Amino acid sequence: MRFTVPLSAAKNYFLGFVTSGIFLVSGLYFFSAEENQDNAPISFSENLEGGNLTSKKVHLSEFNPNDLNEEQWIHLGFSERQVATILKYKSVVGGSFNSKEQLKKCYAISEEKYNELAPYFVLPNSPKKSTSFQNFSNYTPRKSSNQYSNNYNKGLSIPGKFNPDSYSITDFINLGFTEKQAVSILKYKNYLGGSFISKEKFKECYIINEENYRKLAPYLLLPESSSENKFDKKSFASNAPLSEKPTITYSPFNPNTTNLEGWKNLGFSEKQAQVIINYRDKNLKGSFKSLEDIARCFVISAEKFEQIKPYIILNSENTNSKSSDHSPVNSNNSQQNQSVKSNNNAETKTDFKKTDLNEITFKQLIEFGFDEKSAASLIGFRNKLGGFVNTKQIIDTYNIDKDLAETLISTAFLFTENVPKYTLMDAPESWLKNHPYFKYYADKIIYYRITFSNEKKFFRTMNIKPEAEQKMRLYLK
Repeated sequence: MRFTVPLSAAKNYFLGFVTSGIFLVSGLYFFSAEENQDNAPISFSENLEGGNLTSKKVHLSEFNPNDLNEEQWIHLGFSERQVATILKYKSVVGGSFNSKEQLKKCYAISEEKYNELAPYFVLPNSPKKSTSFQNFSNYTPRKSSNQYSNNYNKGLSIPGKFNPDSYSITDFINLGFTEKQAVSILKYKNYLGGSFISKEKFKECYIINEENYRKLAPYLLLPESSSENKFDKKSFASNAPLSEKPTITYSPFNPNTTNLEGWKNLGFSEKQAQVIINYRDKNLKGSFKSLEDIARCFVISAEKFEQIKPYIILNSENTNSKSSDHSPVNSNNSQQNQSVKSNNNAETKTDFKKTDLNEITFKQLIEFGFDEKSAASLIGFRNKLGGFVNTKQIIDTYNIDKDLAETLISTAFLFTENVPKYTLMDAPESWLKNHPYFKYYADKIIYYRITFSNEKKFFRTMNIKPEAEQKMRLYLK
């Protein structure tokens, strides 16, 4: 018996077989193409803001995003503006990314781009809680031969207690500073004489910010301040260098008008001179009234006082009456004292037309009509300045009677040749930090002058207000 299949049924079987074959081949082809795509090198073409797509393929291996500079971020497919945002975000979070989770929060990195790069980040998935100071920087970048190895400024990595005086540029770089910062720190140390001296001085280094100092301070093998012990006469008397002392030639001087350099020329150290001036201006309201006032200054030893006493000239009635209580001096000095006595005993009224405003005394100001508060303010402000340069400074003195001051200015004269002036390059540090016109910019000036050799750049880079610059130039050569 012969079996036959209808033509319509055969046709349906054939079409179904062909359709199944097409689906099977298409599936195999799609799966093979997807697998090849997964194994192909990643091609970064995202440039959201630049507009120009790049077809350059970048072959990646594991890398630390903290080590990338601007050019290398651009090489990964980011625009310049995106890179600027990423680097700014990095500085905001403390100078380095501590986890993938933190990096993902940067809005300049899209989710798609992050997913492409994340498998290659050598970072923990989430930040680790550090329980000690040593964990501040617990990741050391891998040193590899790929193009992403770069010595970028990391967080501070403190090995333990150390003396910064023995550190080289390389040591400071390993500590976490950039090469430029390390060079500036060593310049500052050389400016101090080759040693940071104390934590206090180390903190004053302009490029070491408050946060970094707080982290470093517990590990610094330096004394807290320049002088650990309280001031006393013995310590000040022995404060002179061990080298041979220069011969001091004394001449008559008025302690009420002697400035910092004047006291140093008398054989006192800079610190001693500053203490004497502060004692005179703050404790005695601007002037020594008698020899006893000078002897009571605790940085002036009894021996030193006996040496300078014959040369002290005070416009005080008590000066000469008290001088006889001390040891006698040679005949020349006694003759000088006799002449001073005769001048004082005359008790003539002051001729203010012949009086220098930079030499006028507290007593003479009282004689002219000022009260004690105004007279002390004028003398104190003059001593801090080192002398007036123009008469406007007298009128601007705090607590002064301006009408009476204008009358004094129109009567007396102002001699300015003896007012000390410096350049910004050679001005003493103590002078900068105590002068009313310079003290707020002293640290910047000290930093800039160990960095720049051209003094003209100072005012352009320090952003000083025009009125402050005008006042500062009065005391510059």
